[in-house]
Amino acid sequence: MILDRRLLLLAASAAILGGPASAAPKQPELGVRDGKVITVDGLKFRDLDRDGKLAPYEDWRLSPEARAADLSQRMTLDEKAGQMMHGTLPATGPMGVAGMGSGYDMAKATPLVIDRHVTTFITRLAGAPAFLAEQNNAIQAVAEKGRLGVPATISTDPRHHFQFTAGASVEAGGFSKWPEAPGLAAIGDAKLVKRFGEIARQEYRAVGIHQALSPMADLSTEPRWPRTSGTFGEDVDLVGKMTKAYIQGFQGSDTGLASNGVSAVVKHWVGYGASAKGFDGHNSYGRYAVFPKGQFDLHVKPFDEAFAAGVVGVMPTYAILQGVALEGTPLEPVAAGFSKQLLTYLLRGKHGFKGIVLSDWAITNDCGETCRNGFPAGVRPSFEGFSTAWGVEDLAKVDRYAKGVNAGLDQFGGVEDTAELVAAVKAGKITEARIDESVKRILVVKFAQGLFENPYVDPKAATAVVGSKTFVAEGQAAQSAALTVLENKNGLLPLKAAGRKVWLKGVSPEAAKAHGLTPVDDLAQADLAIIRAATPFETLHPNYTFGSFQHEGDLSFKDGNADYEAIKAASAKVPTIVSVYLDRPAILTNVRDKAAVLVGDFGASDEAFLDAVTGKAKAHGKLPFELPSSMAAVEAQAEDAPHDSEKPLYPIHYGLTY
Repeated sequence: MILDRRLLLLAASAAILGGPASAAPKQPELGVRDGKVITVDGLKFRDLDRDGKLAPYEDWRLSPEARAADLSQRMTLDEKAGQMMHGTLPATGPMGVAGMGSGYDMAKATPLVIDRHVTTFITRLAGAPAFLAEQNNAIQAVAEKGRLGVPATISTDPRHHFQFTAGASVEAGGFSKWPEAPGLAAIGDAKLVKRFGEIARQEYRAVGIHQALSPMADLSTEPRWPRTSGTFGEDVDLVGKMTKAYIQGFQGSDTGLASNGVSAVVKHWVGYGASAKGFDGHNSYGRYAVFPKGQFDLHVKPFDEAFAAGVVGVMPTYAILQGVALEGTPLEPVAAGFSKQLLTYLLRGKHGFKGIVLSDWAITNDCGETCRNGFPAGVRPSFEGFSTAWGVEDLAKVDRYAKGVNAGLDQFGGVEDTAELVAAVKAGKITEARIDESVKRILVVKFAQGLFENPYVDPKAATAVVGSKTFVAEGQAAQSAALTVLENKNGLLPLKAAGRKVWLKGVSPEAAKAHGLTPVDDLAQADLAIIRAATPFETLHPNYTFGSFQHEGDLSFKDGNADYEAIKAASAKVPTIVSVYLDRPAILTNVRDKAAVLVGDFGASDEAFLDAVTGKAKAHGKLPFELPSSMAAVEAQAEDAPHDSEKPLYPIHYGLTY
């Protein structure tokens, strides 16, 4: 009976794939540590359950859908619950609970895989490519020992850029470095964004990473918002175009996921960029997104381009949306991960999404005093007690899981509470049939990526692929291209460097010398100054975990700001080139008059920056968001409407060429 069933599945699989069952199969390379391999019909298969027989889910000739259906039927409820957790790979060191450290803590990781059956994890390790490959192989070796041998899917936040923010991005380490997402949008070339995705895909897969918790399709319509640097800006059509190209590059196909692809999770469904006063939804005080101009539909639009690209996953926003109704019914005041209206009715129903819906992090955790009101004065904020259970803070944890699944979630980010999900099913709060739907969606992706055949990677190959000279050069060229020239008085750019004595702030003297400049320490000896500055910010909520390090509040340069003091001092004596890193839309009204050259920077090394300044490379970025003229204008604009501040200093898409 087992053989007959396997033959039926093989025939059905061939029909799905559009080919005859008799087509000659191509033997894939199998990756095995201490498992078994069996031979059937002259072909080799991994014996994942170690029973000496070829189960349908072990048969790589079958479709991912057929294999997922078979495997899900073999799983216990506990094992199914494990599939629905997207945990964190624990690391050694003081930040190990958040996944940051000197290596995986295998003593803690092993029971998560073997006892709780969790096989999807985010990695936050940084380091050399071979090291990352070896660490991820170690996790796969543990997964191979599981009852059914389900391989691990390893995900990551973006790690190809300059900005590092705990919980949102990872240090680039050995990976090629590219401008932040707004910089890619500033270039505006979809082919380049797709190429970036292709390079990132190769680098990720080389070290054993299979899923990108990106891109952000959010419209950054609120200038004060700390997450702007992860977006493609506030032009809805540009954001959609960039999102689609990014996904196509990462997934390895224009319309879906290739076997060598990295599955993309587009986020955050939907309206995150309209955060009230720009405060972020990782914090209880930033849990609302507001729509005073009724522009909700505009925030939905870029996601349609993600769906057209066949994106594998969608991550809902933390935010509770205020001022939004669907079919005349106001949204329930809960975070999007708990909203059946947003996930089942709008996402799956109206937009036809059939992939995985993965919650953002920690939405089912208990939200106690520090979560709601911050840490007491004198106590350094940490991730202890962290939660984003907005709108359901007072529900029991088991009920949060039930509400999330019934709303439309398939997987829960940043948690491993399998017992709570099992309890919800046993209590009749969730049907097991609903659990099966999610499990099959998750398993299909693992099968499609070939992880059941070979989840292991070659550390030596990782060293050759990750950060290769070609990839690094392409990334550096993009860094230069994304730079956006706002002022170029008297045609100072491109700068004739030979013989120029230059006073520097925020620029490496070695890089300046390599470009023909002569650095001096005394402004009186200089005939030029170059200053790399950052967009100003405030720390308005230092007692909250994310509020303690996110950039909030005022965007303008004021007396006392170290960068501004340097700009004033230098510009009073010599022509001054000022570059401002635009992680948010800086207000440059009192900088413009002091700068001979003013540049918007979206992430560039000193080398890439000076290449553009000296004409070795061309800076040709166009602003992906407007730069307001004053904080009064920022405070008067609507959070949900794009580029709507009064009399912006530099309008969206502004940028000079030279």
